[in-house]
Amino acid sequence: MSVETNKKFGVYLHVPFCVRRCDYCAFATWTDREHLIDEYLDACRAQARTASTNLPDITSVFIGGGTPNLVPADALMSIFRELPIAPAAEFTVECNPDLVDRQQMETYVAAGVNRVSLGVQSMVPHVLKSLGRDHNPHNVYEAVEIIREAGIAHLNLDLIYGAKGESILDWTTSVESALALRPEHLSTYALTVEPGTALAEDRDRHPEDDDQADKYLLANDLISSAGLANYEISNWAQPGEHCQHNMLYWTQGEYLGLGVAAHSHLAQRRFWSMRTPERFIKAITEGSSVEAGAEELDPDAWALEGRQLAIRTSEGVLEEFVSDEVQHLTESSEVAGKVKLTVEGRLLANEVSIRLQ
Repeated sequence: MSVETNKKFGVYLHVPFCVRRCDYCAFATWTDREHLIDEYLDACRAQARTASTNLPDITSVFIGGGTPNLVPADALMSIFRELPIAPAAEFTVECNPDLVDRQQMETYVAAGVNRVSLGVQSMVPHVLKSLGRDHNPHNVYEAVEIIREAGIAHLNLDLIYGAKGESILDWTTSVESALALRPEHLSTYALTVEPGTALAEDRDRHPEDDDQADKYLLANDLISSAGLANYEISNWAQPGEHCQHNMLYWTQGEYLGLGVAAHSHLAQRRFWSMRTPERFIKAITEGSSVEAGAEELDPDAWALEGRQLAIRTSEGVLEEFVSDEVQHLTESSEVAGKVKLTVEGRLLANEVSIRLQ
């Protein structure tokens, strides 16, 4: 595996264990596999050790799931002792606020973690219940206090809008409560119905497009007024606080995925790992490949994909690539010759992207 060393490079680790599966979740996660945690982390450590000989310095790490802070902190962090992580790397762990504790955060910080992404989703109990979440909003405040006291200076909060029964007032409460915690980064995601989920099977709880549009516009006004700038459709940040790892995805950067169902991108080739932890552990133990599939794009498809990703960001695309029928949804970006989506254009981003030239 050959990787250019003059580019940013990321590593993603997937932790597929949860106490409870959220009703909207279609990720590769399990609530009945905790007996595999130690074996799984050992397998990921072995995978990292093998990969490390061909990797450049890693400029960003993102541990997602699942629930990464469900597993033992030291065992999780030991995986990254096998990898060539750059001294100034962005190192992020997704966390469930109910499971945050001081010793855990101290272990993370000692290993180099400098960013936590906290899955808040809502600060209103009945909305959390509608989403199939069971954490107590009060625990979010306690978790943030612990995170800050541990010395983690970069905090991302995730919110979801569009749940059944969520009023505009409920959504306003969630956004304003999140902003009151003074995060460096705030993400808001429209509730999406994924096949095979509990949400998909309950049509009465499916979100409404107009309701989600209203809530997006409200969130944009509130978050922008608080001094966080939108840099990708669902993401706002204080100056200099963009999530560098996610920017790799939006700019077609290179990254290696560790663990089950993890995706990688090297030299315009994308590949992904097998989905179940049992198969993954067995393959690593036997020294066989964990790759489940791959794809390579031809130059034209690659260039078009790059534009479709870039139009989601505040940098935007060259104006020449925007067709006449959607130009009214764009405006000049800060980059000369490029245009970005207007706020209304962000609501129709998919329509714009498929019409790029």
